[in-house]
Amino acid sequence: MTEQKPLNVAILWHMHQPNYQEPGSPNMVLPWVRLHGTKDYLDMLLIADEFENLRLTFNLVPALLDQLDLYQKGGSDPHLDLSRIKAEDLTVDQRAEILATFFSAHPPQMIEPYRRYHELYRKTKNGGGALPSFFSSQEIRDLQVWSNLVWVDPMFHSDPLIKELIKKGRNYSEDQKQSLLDWQIKHLSRIMPAYVDRFKKGRIDVSFTPYYHPILPLLCDTDSALEATPSITLPKRRFEHPEDAAWHIDRAMELYHDLFGQPMQGMWPSEGSVSEQTAGLLIERGIKWIATDEEILRGSLKKSGIDPMQSPIHQVYEFGEALKLFFRDHALSDRIGFVYSGWEADRAANDFIEHLKRIRNLLADRLDEVVVPIILDGENAWEYFPRDGHDFLSELYNRLDSDPSIRTVTMTDAADRLPAQPLPRLLAGSWINHNFKIWIGHQEDNAAWDLLHDTRDALLAYTKDHPDADHELIDKAWRQIYIAEGSDWCWWYGDEHRGAGNEKFDIIFRRHLMAVYELLEMEVPARLFDPIYSAGAALKAEPPDSLLSPTIDGRLTDYYEWSGAGLFDCMKAGGAMHRVDHYISRIHFAYDHDFIYIRLDFAGRNCLDSIEQPVFKFTFDT
Repeated sequence: MTEQKPLNVAILWHMHQPNYQEPGSPNMVLPWVRLHGTKDYLDMLLIADEFENLRLTFNLVPALLDQLDLYQKGGSDPHLDLSRIKAEDLTVDQRAEILATFFSAHPPQMIEPYRRYHELYRKTKNGGGALPSFFSSQEIRDLQVWSNLVWVDPMFHSDPLIKELIKKGRNYSEDQKQSLLDWQIKHLSRIMPAYVDRFKKGRIDVSFTPYYHPILPLLCDTDSALEATPSITLPKRRFEHPEDAAWHIDRAMELYHDLFGQPMQGMWPSEGSVSEQTAGLLIERGIKWIATDEEILRGSLKKSGIDPMQSPIHQVYEFGEALKLFFRDHALSDRIGFVYSGWEADRAANDFIEHLKRIRNLLADRLDEVVVPIILDGENAWEYFPRDGHDFLSELYNRLDSDPSIRTVTMTDAADRLPAQPLPRLLAGSWINHNFKIWIGHQEDNAAWDLLHDTRDALLAYTKDHPDADHELIDKAWRQIYIAEGSDWCWWYGDEHRGAGNEKFDIIFRRHLMAVYELLEMEVPARLFDPIYSAGAALKAEPPDSLLSPTIDGRLTDYYEWSGAGLFDCMKAGGAMHRVDHYISRIHFAYDHDFIYIRLDFAGRNCLDSIEQPVFKFTFDT
C-alpha cells in the first residue's frame, strides 16, 4: 500500500495587547493584559501539550511581555485597584465605577452561565446601576470576585482555590477575594517560563512582532498607503522614518535573544503589514520569514506581472535575498476566528478538517511543496466560544495530531524545508483588505499622525538644542514616541471600530505624546488636550468607498465581507430614527455594477457569531 503523503499545515496564534502603561508609572490604564493573561496566554500553550505530534507557532508582542513583567513588579490597573478595596470602604463614585465597568465580558459565554454574576448583571441592567445604594456591600464584593473569576480559564477550574470559589458562588469574604487576586498575579508569572520551556523542547516555534506593534510601512513612509488606495487622503505632514521602524525590529530581536537564547527567525509584522521597504529592513537583519494575508499575494503577483490564477496561496514565496513569505488562508483562518464559535465543537473541527482534505486533494501532486498557513488572533475569539474554546481546540488538535493525511509544521520548519517560489515585487498593505485604511485616511487617523509627527519633531529639536541633556531622560522621551507609533491607537480612530473604548484609547494616545513634553519640562501644546475621537462623526451615513459584492446568504461568512460598505449607525442616531433604534442597530449598504446590497443588523444580535442577518439585493434599473 502506497504511503500517504501529508498536507503541511502551519498554524500561527498571534498574542497581542497594546501598551497600556501609564507614562512614568508601573500601572496600566486598562486591565486586558492581566485578564487575558489569566484566561488565554497560558492555556493556549498547555492545551497543545496534550498532543505529541502537534507543532504550532506562537507570535508574541514584546509590549505584552513587558506588561506581564510589570505586574510581577507591583504594577496594577484601575480594575484591579477597585477589586482590591474592601467593599465596605468603597466610595459612592467607586461603587458606580464598579457597576459601570465590571461586566466587560461577553454575556452569553462569560456572564449568563454563572448564576450570581448573571443576577448582578440583570440587576444593573434593570436600572440599579444608576443607583449604587441599591447594592449591598456583599453584592459589590461578589461582583468584585466574579468580574475576575470569570476570566480564569476553564483549564484552571480544578485548582483548589478556583474550584472552591466557583462552588461557593456567592457571599465571598474579603480574604477569599484577595486570595483570588493574588492567584491572578502568580498565574501571570507562569506564562513566559512555559513558552521558553516548550520552545527549548522543540514543541513550539515562537516569533515576535516589532516592539510596540507599529504598522511598519507607515512608519517608513505614510505615502506607502497610496499604493493600495491611490485616492486616500493622507495627513498634512508626511511621516517618513524608517529608522523608527528599524528600532522596533531591533529591540524585538534583542528581547527575543535574551529570552530564548538564539536569534529570532521569523515575524508576523503588526497586522500583517508589509512593503518592499520594510522587507528590506528585515532582510538586512537576517529575518528568515514573515507572514501576511493572501490578498497581499494577489496584489504582489499583479505588481510582478504574474497571473495570480497560476500561483496558489498554499506556497512558500521568496522576496529579495532569502526572505520567505507565507500568505494566510483567509477563509480558513477566519472560520476559526469568526464562524465556529456558534457551532458544536465536533462539527466545527470536522468542517475544518474537511476543508484541509479538499485542499490536499487539489494539491495531491505537489504535497512536498505546499503549506496551508492558518494565522489569527490567539486570544479574543475564545470568549465567544463555549468553555473558552477548549472543546473546539481539543477536538481540532486531536484530529490534526492523529490524521496521517495532515502534518502540522512550524513556520520556521516550513521556511527551512519547503521550496520557495520567487516573488519579484511586494504590494504595500495589511491583512485587512490589503490596504492601510484602518490606520490612515480618516480625519481622526490623520490628526493622530500629525500630532505624532509634531511631537517627534519637538523631541528632535530639543536634543539638537540641548546636546548635554540627560541621556536617560531623552531615552524615556523617545520611548513614549515609540509607544505612540503602535497600531492600536489608530485602530480605534475613524469609523471602522466605534465602541465604548474609543474615548479611552484616544486619551491614552495623547497622554503618551504629552509625556514627551513633560519629561523635557516643556509646555504641552494645547491641541494635545483636545480629543481626536469624535463620537458625533459616526452619526452621518458613511458612503461606500469601493465596489462590493457580498454573498447574499443571510450570514456574515467572512468578517470583512462587508468591509468598505456604506454604514449608518442607528444606535448613535436620533430624530426620525429614534424608534428604529430599538430594533435595528446598523444599516450597511453597498453596490457593484449590477446590484445594490442592503444589510440590516438587529439590536442585540451579534453577526460575528454567524447569526442570520436580513440582507437584500436590488437590480439597477438601466
